[in-house]
Amino acid sequence: MAAALKNGTGIGMTSQRTRARMVERLREQGIRDQRVLNAMGSVPRHLFVEEALASRAYEDTALPIGFGQTISQPYVVAKMIEVLIQNQPQKLLEVGTGCGYQAAVLAQLFPEVYSIERIKGLHERARANLLGLRLKNLRLVHGDGYAGLEKAAPFQSIILAAAPREVPQALLQQLAPGARMVLPLEAKGAQKLVLIERNGRGFIESELDPVRFVPMTAGKA
Repeated sequence: MAAALKNGTGIGMTSQRTRARMVERLREQGIRDQRVLNAMGSVPRHLFVEEALASRAYEDTALPIGFGQTISQPYVVAKMIEVLIQNQPQKLLEVGTGCGYQAAVLAQLFPEVYSIERIKGLHERARANLLGLRLKNLRLVHGDGYAGLEKAAPFQSIILAAAPREVPQALLQQLAPGARMVLPLEAKGAQKLVLIERNGRGFIESELDPVRFVPMTAGKA
């Protein structure tokens, strides 16, 4: 990770200090799991955005990454991961790799991470962004997130970085017993963050916070 901090933008020398301020802000916003805070502090978010936006990389805001997509705001990334890590899962599926930032954070916390992206250009950009970090426990896949990744299932955790109108059935079936999925869900023009837990009798759904994500689209592009 240290080698990657020296690359890229002109804010490289101050990014460590800037990330520390971001972590402190996350703590003030209610993120309590120190593992999540450490992971957020260890990943250089400025390497995952365009150079023109690098000075804004540690603001608590979503930023454009091309292809009509965005990198999620740090608080939402941390909140979703904190919900998932409570049951100490081993294998996780991320739907919506985007620029690769959230996948990099997840790879600090989960022993085995799979991340699927439907847009070929973003999949390739994420691979390039992540190359210098040498995350051997992270596997990137170009594919349809609605279909999940059956060949690697079941998963103890699934996280979605785009908002469907209904929970994809394939993803529900790829959840292991006792597993959790967290996703933004579109309903009546608004979005809410939802936690789904699978137990021996089926699925339990809980609403968390209002959020705003890009819509989830089926198929590869």
